[in-house]
Amino acid sequence: MSAFENYNDPKNFEQIHLYLKKGDLIIVDGFPGKSMRGELSILPINIEFQAPCYHLLPSWYGLKNKEIRYRRRYLDLIVNKKIRDHFIIRSKVIKIIREFLDLRGFIEVETPILSSNAGGASATPFETFSKGLGTKLYLRIAPELFLKQLVIGGMERVYEIGKQFRNEGIDPSHNPEFTTCEFYQAYANCEILIPVTEKLLSDIIFKITGNNIIEINNVKETNDDKDESNTKIINFQTPFRRIDFISSIESKLDLTLPNLEEPDVLEKLIEICKKKEIFCPKPHTVARLLDKMFSQLVEPTCIQPTFVCNHPIQLSPLAKKNPNKINCVERFELFIAGTEICNAYSELNDPDEQRERFEQQAKDRDLGDNEAQIKDEEFCTALEYGLPPTAGWGMGIDRFCALLINAANIKDILLFPLIKSNNK
Repeated sequence: MSAFENYNDPKNFEQIHLYLKKGDLIIVDGFPGKSMRGELSILPINIEFQAPCYHLLPSWYGLKNKEIRYRRRYLDLIVNKKIRDHFIIRSKVIKIIREFLDLRGFIEVETPILSSNAGGASATPFETFSKGLGTKLYLRIAPELFLKQLVIGGMERVYEIGKQFRNEGIDPSHNPEFTTCEFYQAYANCEILIPVTEKLLSDIIFKITGNNIIEINNVKETNDDKDESNTKIINFQTPFRRIDFISSIESKLDLTLPNLEEPDVLEKLIEICKKKEIFCPKPHTVARLLDKMFSQLVEPTCIQPTFVCNHPIQLSPLAKKNPNKINCVERFELFIAGTEICNAYSELNDPDEQRERFEQQAKDRDLGDNEAQIKDEEFCTALEYGLPPTAGWGMGIDRFCALLINAANIKDILLFPLIKSNNK
């Protein structure tokens, strides 16, 4: 809509239009008008350069190459306007979570990212070295142990939203650097947190979408849950479905699992996996075998929001025993669209039992399981000062936001995902 007859300085008009190209940042002085097609525009009387663009921008129809989009997110944001909306949604989700917890008396805190021990989850940590301390340090895999120490100190409701780091594989639902929210509530148990979780997630969905359903077509699913279009309507109407960890596996296997306290339980589980063609790479431990059974048989069927409850002790070294179910703990995981979104349990607060659980984890590490938890004696000492009955809860914010925007890959909701360097 720039016309010579409207311009203040004819010489400047010629010069600016000689060099002006798509992508340049400019300031325009003018008055409103309409193009020949009737589009609202500006009739400029003066144009000033602010920053030139030295590269030819992709077509306005969008940048499709995902490799370029992830490596050059700035270019992705320039060309694909919808991408900006995705990250605005992510920001809104984090804001809603903060407001939800703040209104319930929780205090937001920050705990160390670097420490001499990486605990609070079953994962392989990143290692580094402190020149100042002359010792090896780990990037945190979870803030759990620090947050529970704050509860011991009298901060009865605390939460943290922050980055975690796990030195593991990269796939559509895993990135080595990711964002979580964890909160801890004294004088509560995981049963209390089930309606809290339902309320939080349904609130987020309603505030973002205006209703309690979302439509997705990037779903992990099994043959007995197929849909011709592979499109699913996820309904967040409460209450969510609940299933039992062991019973759900047995139902898929069509057999009864052995007693997990039997001395030869490991051999029996290995045999079941071989018979049912469930692949579990070595090292073989009870925890890893059960986890593989569940992830391959049951997870893909949890399309609608589903609480998985009553996990075996072997899978939950920091959770309190369930008094009503032998060899199980008070814990739930929430799965949506075949992906784990939340994890919560009643916290183990017996220091002696916690040391025993850590010792069992050490035996698993000796077998080669690098994801087994490392004993944290400092945490056990803190427990000796008294951790009140406490419920802990965690959610993967990246995964949940990827679900909201119907993304097939978690990288689509990370501004700068970790990808392999292309430097020679």
